[in-house]
Amino acid sequence: MKILFYFSHPAQYFFLRETIKRLIKTNHVIIILIKTKDVLEDVLIGDNFEYINILPTERGLTKLDIFFSLLKRLRIMFPILIEKKPDLLIGADASIAILGKFLHINRITITEDDYAIIRILAKITYPFTQTILCPVVCSVGKYEQKKIGYHGYMKLGYLHPNIFTPEFTVKQKYQLGDNYILIRLSGLKAHHDFGIKGISESVLKRLIFNAEKFNYKVFISSEKKIKHELQQYELKINPRDMHSVLANASILICDSQSMSVEAAILGVPSIRISDFVGRISVLEELEHKYGLTYGVKPGNEDFLFERFNYLLNNKYLKDNFQYRKNNMLRDKIDVTAFLVWFVENYPESVKIMKETPEYQYRFR
Repeated sequence: MKILFYFSHPAQYFFLRETIKRLIKTNHVIIILIKTKDVLEDVLIGDNFEYINILPTERGLTKLDIFFSLLKRLRIMFPILIEKKPDLLIGADASIAILGKFLHINRITITEDDYAIIRILAKITYPFTQTILCPVVCSVGKYEQKKIGYHGYMKLGYLHPNIFTPEFTVKQKYQLGDNYILIRLSGLKAHHDFGIKGISESVLKRLIFNAEKFNYKVFISSEKKIKHELQQYELKINPRDMHSVLANASILICDSQSMSVEAAILGVPSIRISDFVGRISVLEELEHKYGLTYGVKPGNEDFLFERFNYLLNNKYLKDNFQYRKNNMLRDKIDVTAFLVWFVENYPESVKIMKETPEYQYRFR
């Protein structure tokens, strides 16, 4: 089978990286298209995958910029699909669904976001896609008939213990120390981030002060430029080591929903500061069912620092969260093993999952 993947974010690529490797081993032909986003291209180069970057320059931040960027992707992708003649398209972007519908190519839309969060993207994607592949807890609005829900999370596609083992040598490699706090600042540039607030500068400085008071080192990983006075805290690492650095952290503080899920899967306690708190089903489950993350809305600083100080004072923090992580993993499938089966047997796999959803539990 000839399968074309389009990635617009590193997390999408990480989700399917191991799946792609296994598909290549079983002689499927893989085509990868990307656009420039954060460390996406660097990671692909490091993995020695061939790819085509269809948008080497990052788009602007306005809604008009996003609209014209979609038109540009459609224009660039169209001749590629005509030339390559893929049997299956996989991605999160509307372009994959629209062009697949127009050209009568099978297509799967991947997501971990609820319909209400990505309403605009969903409205221009879901009508054209065949299958919406997402965690079972996710809402896809009125498109439930297209949903195939699996008992897992996208991040388990690359952080499941069957796939990922943290490198403890990163502590020495980057002189991180034994106890450190990782602070992640999102660029908040996605289409669904308009009007969304995260970690303010005053809160950031207070977080650093409190962490250092408890003798923790602090490192900041940021999608946006860090102010000069805080550059001493900037995390400078090879992007390929990011998940090991996260796995070895004592606590994660962030305004990134994606990294909060990653931390939870690794058993690292996290506090996310975001207007999205209470609105994302995956994180709601991780917080309220498994106790693996805490959400705080911007402006609720009393609760934020009460929770932060509680974590800083907890002598059994690591053991507690590893126990909670293991409880979560017992409920979930090996997402990559499931994905390989689902893709290789598509579209028959859709029929099987619709008739017998418990079939997925074969992939543990």
